Amino acid sequence: MAEEGVCGFVDLLPLMAERVGDGGLAEELCKGFNQLVDEQRGLITIDSLKKNSVRLGIGELGDEDAAGMLRLGDLDGDCALNRFEFCTLMLRISTQINIYL
Repeated sequence: MAEEGVCGFVDLLPLMAERVGDGGLAEELCKGFNQLVDEQRGLITIDSLKKNSVRLGIGELGDEDAAGMLRLGDLDGDCALNRFEFCTLMLRISTQINIYL
């Protein structure tokens, strides 16, 4: 059972990397980014994350959860994720079993 405030998570990124190779992994991460992006801004925003997370099977996210996910990866302080920040975040959390939100 997951602790309060902890999102349990199965890390499939290493398996995906093994199956598709480095180039294929980069392509898959880009596809993930494209599924979550706000097309007008070209970034993943709180609104685009909340809207598209349901479609991707992540589930419905509230403002706090979406903001927390963005904070984990936002390197330039613009409250959104660009492609580099998203890919970096995915690789960073891949080494963790639990993510504290």
